[in-house]
Amino acid sequence: MRLSSANINVMVKACRKASKTLIRDFGEVEKLQVSLKGPGDFVTASDKKVEKILIEELQKARPNYSILSEEGGEINNDDSFKWIIDPIDGTANFLHGIPHFGISVGLEHDKEIVSGIIFDPIKDEMFTAEKGNGSYLNNQRMRVSSRSKLEDCIIFTGGPHHTSKDRGLALKEYNNFSSKVFIPIRKLGSASLDMAYVAAGRCDGFWQRNLNYWDIAAGIILVKEAGGFVTDFKGKNDYILNKSILVTNSRINKEMIEILK
Repeated sequence: MRLSSANINVMVKACRKASKTLIRDFGEVEKLQVSLKGPGDFVTASDKKVEKILIEELQKARPNYSILSEEGGEINNDDSFKWIIDPIDGTANFLHGIPHFGISVGLEHDKEIVSGIIFDPIKDEMFTAEKGNGSYLNNQRMRVSSRSKLEDCIIFTGGPHHTSKDRGLALKEYNNFSSKVFIPIRKLGSASLDMAYVAAGRCDGFWQRNLNYWDIAAGIILVKEAGGFVTDFKGKNDYILNKSILVTNSRINKEMIEILK
């Protein structure tokens, strides 16, 4: 079985087309690592190129939908439907030639994410989900893991940025979790893929502060449709407003909330 609704098909087509540019540019970035100037400007251009292709494809298919994107800001049309776009989530990995980053596209309907895609073009892994129809990885149904003991789990996080006002707090949380799990905390550098990995059962939980909406939009529906929980650090639904997100397989949710207190 696979997801094949009209909106999912539109999103898949847009991501596939944009990924061709991204894969080609990634090959060039690897060469630019040895140059004196470095790949920074090149990566910024790649971000914008990928975003332009995504927006063109999505607007062609759904000209009335609004758009929120990382680079381009907002395009306001029909506010009941809105695409949420992150052209390269994991930009630092991309910049350093590390093959772990993704294209993320979520679809919001009446302020709720109802469809999402996270596409890892280097590994050719397409994570898709739609409200009421489940989560899939390359057309195979995904479910969150069933581990119930935090000490046995693999936990992901990201940040903090060196200028973050919550840097001390984030490091304290990291230390608290590190003392509770046998396997060291992982930091892979792409929040959207972190969430996709929770949905796929590869990882059991993920927490992070100060993420933007486009970082998490597609991941929200992926995790929920795979049977996981998405909350803020207090177990509430204010994760978009307060920019603190906790994603779990549902079995370790309460335990993670206790540590984050």
